[in-house]
Amino acid sequence: MSARIKLGLVFVVCAAPFALGWLAYEFGWGVKGGGANYGELIAPRPVDGPLAPLKGKWVLVTFDAATCDGACERKLYIVRQVRKAQGKEAERIERLWMVTDAGRPKPELLAAIEGCHVASGDLDFPGERAQHIYLVDPLGNLMMRFPKDPDPSRMIKDLQRLLKYSGFG
Repeated sequence: MSARIKLGLVFVVCAAPFALGWLAYEFGWGVKGGGANYGELIAPRPVDGPLAPLKGKWVLVTFDAATCDGACERKLYIVRQVRKAQGKEAERIERLWMVTDAGRPKPELLAAIEGCHVASGDLDFPGERAQHIYLVDPLGNLMMRFPKDPDPSRMIKDLQRLLKYSGFG
């Protein structure tokens, strides 16, 4: 075998992982769900209003009417449990329930979600606000939303990853 053929084979063997990696990235081979995170990333945009006092913390935000039906109660429960599951990092996360009407939540519900901030007002969040749980970063930017009926274990993983790699909050 000539030296040129040997050199060509060495080049092919060395270049193959890079070429295959590029092809896999370009065509999404082996990627399930479109990415490593569970929540849908949103182009960051600043949010003020009731979130201003919570700046410096990660904030899980839910939107629902004061009557709070079963789906609302489930979201509030998930948000509480996801925060608790962060262990010592839980203090870096706050919860905010945005009441979307003029009503007042029941006292027993407020007792059940102790520690959750409750506010009323209108915030410009994308999509059907009452169907999602949103995440606001410590700088006050809306950055992620979780789907309707979210999987708490996948939300926990997303938040663990964010808290691990973020020096903020």
